[in-house]
Amino acid sequence: MLFCNGYTGFGQRRLTLWFGRKYHHAVMASEILYLASASPRRRELLDQIGVPHELRPVTVDESRQPGESARDYVLRLARAKAEIAWALNARDKPGPVLAADTVVVVGDAILGKPRDRADALAMLEKLSARTHEVLTAVVLRNSRGLDSRVNVSRVTFRAVRPDEAERYWSTGEPRDKAGAYAIQGYAAVFIGSLEGSYSGVMGLPLFETAELLVQAGIATWMHRHES
Repeated sequence: MLFCNGYTGFGQRRLTLWFGRKYHHAVMASEILYLASASPRRRELLDQIGVPHELRPVTVDESRQPGESARDYVLRLARAKAEIAWALNARDKPGPVLAADTVVVVGDAILGKPRDRADALAMLEKLSARTHEVLTAVVLRNSRGLDSRVNVSRVTFRAVRPDEAERYWSTGEPRDKAGAYAIQGYAAVFIGSLEGSYSGVMGLPLFETAELLVQAGIATWMHRHES
């Protein structure tokens, strides 16, 4: 499936890109960006910044290695997703690959997606009336190799009563979310404050993503013009 947001023409174009207080010239090649994710949230966020893309979802072993930090963990998973999608595309669909991974960190615990209802309720209990971190790694893989960024945000929950957690679980929203909540969904009523990136907590930090894309010569909405 291709998402173009009204932009057409993927032929070669020369663009003048403003980035990092310098003007860079990059060639917009006929390659399409592949998103190594099935997440509708990441797809919507790429749409938001006007980046045409196709989906190339992959799966990886999400087991954490002994002694692995949260930062190293999300980076390793995002890099693995990017490399797997790149290898799968190598013969028939060459093109840059974007991948991401998100975890919630509270105290010494790293919270991924809940296994079941009990796991989700336990996660929400951990988050209740506390501040936690959300780490999202984003990786771009192209013919020059891998480039990556990690966004760290701090989210503070108000106290969440057990009956509220139960009702939230019953909505179905927590089932596929790191930390068992979605900042852009019903869980917004639990969140007292956010320090950092709203899109990063959603699963794709757009500032860091745009940095990677523009440096690789892949235009966002603001760079789609002729030089």
